[in-house]
Amino acid sequence: MKGWYILKCVVMGIIFVALIVWATMWLWNWLVPVLFNGPHITYWQALGLLALTKILFWGFGGKHHHYRDGDHPWKSKFEKFSNMTPEERAAMKLKMKQKWCSWEKTKPDDNTPTS
Repeated sequence: MKGWYILKCVVMGIIFVALIVWATMWLWNWLVPVLFNGPHITYWQALGLLALTKILFWGFGGKHHHYRDGDHPWKSKFEKFSNMTPEERAAMKLKMKQKWCSWEKTKPDDNTPTS
């Protein structure tokens, strides 16, 4: 019985992927030529497009980051900030403002006459 269950899961998976590829092809051929004057694609091109998006946006299925409460890498940075004295915090905020808020330096003064 276990063999039939595995075979059923494999067949259902293949059917599911085939339907997703078909839906991608159908949506592409319905929208892209009309909206962007793009080409029509075949079933195999839709499969390649899905594989490309999987590689580019999801990676190859490497390590998934499921952090427990104490394991998150940003936690140490926030703890470092929370353990600072008020003077150290003010100095760090000033340094960050100088580094990241350079647009404030280029704002025109309110006293300058406009032409």
